Amino acid sequence: MTISKEEPNPILLWFRKDLRLDDNHALQAAATSGRPVIPVYIREPDARECGPLGGAQEWWLHHSLAALQKALGALDSQLILRPGDALTVLEELLAETGAEAVVWNRRYDPAGIAVDTEVKKALRDSGIEANSFAGQLLHEPTRLRTGAGGHYKTYTPFWRAFEQSSEPPFPIEAPEKLLAPSHWPKSDTLTSWSLLPTKPNWATGFPDMWTPGEAAALEKLQDFIDGALDGYADGRDFPNRPATSLLSPHLALGEISPSRIWHATRGLPDNIATDNVVRFRKEIVWREFCYHQLFHFPKLRTANWNDRYDDFPWRSDAKLLKSWQRGQTGYPIVDAGMRQLWRHGWMHNRVRMITASFLIKDLLIDWREGEAWFRDTLVDADPAANTANWQWVAGSGADASPFFRIFNPVLQGEKFDPDGGYIRTFVPELADLDCKYIHRPFEAPDDVLKRVGIELGKHYPSPIVDHAIARQRALAAHASLKHEE
Repeated sequence: MTISKEEPNPILLWFRKDLRLDDNHALQAAATSGRPVIPVYIREPDARECGPLGGAQEWWLHHSLAALQKALGALDSQLILRPGDALTVLEELLAETGAEAVVWNRRYDPAGIAVDTEVKKALRDSGIEANSFAGQLLHEPTRLRTGAGGHYKTYTPFWRAFEQSSEPPFPIEAPEKLLAPSHWPKSDTLTSWSLLPTKPNWATGFPDMWTPGEAAALEKLQDFIDGALDGYADGRDFPNRPATSLLSPHLALGEISPSRIWHATRGLPDNIATDNVVRFRKEIVWREFCYHQLFHFPKLRTANWNDRYDDFPWRSDAKLLKSWQRGQTGYPIVDAGMRQLWRHGWMHNRVRMITASFLIKDLLIDWREGEAWFRDTLVDADPAANTANWQWVAGSGADASPFFRIFNPVLQGEKFDPDGGYIRTFVPELADLDCKYIHRPFEAPDDVLKRVGIELGKHYPSPIVDHAIARQRALAAHASLKHEE
């Protein structure tokens, strides 16, 4: 390729989990550099765990990249798609285009940090300008320190430290134009990456709930601020209410920045109670706390944060695990959650806690099995939040829920889905049961079941465990651990 002598050398803009134009500091640096900008997305090897975490998120990635391609096209730009090792691909592009600089936004998971450290050193050693920027988090994990100079192990002091630190920066606007190079390097087609499931297409229900892409993310944020935020503090625990932001999958692949979300909660009308804003902000900062944990304990996905739990007597039971995965446990709120997960690639947060507690404490199956299933089936799979939240339920994580706090799936259903609407949506075989038995069909008299056409064990499973017995077994297993908490 012949590079025009009049044209400045291009700059490579490396997109990763920041698939947006708004509040993108690496993009801003590229756009204001005075150089032609070549945006690139690299499909890194799965072993590095730097891309989508599972099949559901690959579906999202396909549509998100398509949306980013369209948005860049409106700026007379393109998105170059290349597969392979990040450093190798970048070096190839540098040679092909004559670029002398690469910019990107930082990642904070162990695999991402390892790759980025290697890439930055290699590029700079070869004389290439390589710069990284913040943007995935509201804080740099190295910044917040305890009074003793360590990292935070409990959330409340972390929240206080965050709240007392400087206000998160205002987001920056998307650039209005990008300078294009005279020649574009070759790119894979998005369809050639085969990110969408086929034979079977298990994601047929995803479009009913989701529209990936930055434009949809910004629209969803505004809808939330104008609507569900007013009442969020009380409504967020009820899965059949439209009371949550539904921004988590957009955050997971960086279609919206946490700074943009935080900024949207500034200066709201007085009619939106302060406790709703604070409760929502605390959820944003909980994500920050999860990354704080992962940054300071890189083994969080595979190792217990509290090593006392290394001796926990987990059970290995493939049949019970499969019943949980398929939403066939005989406990309606658990089954509704697991079926919602399969249908939409997402599950309401309260029900995530219920289903996780059931797997860990009723079935005594290792939390890592649950983390792996969620990682593959969630469109909002996140290397920090997914792992930290599973360890939170298991009692082995930082600031974890005590192990002896064992959710009763029947009582949880009755409390947070009192009219059974959530269950009727995702467990339709129980739809005709009245509220008295919708959460406990195994206690319904035979004539009641017969009247609505249900035979337990045929149309809907009998409970795979007795919760009362399972609870005692879990407490005994916990008591067997050698060391005091």
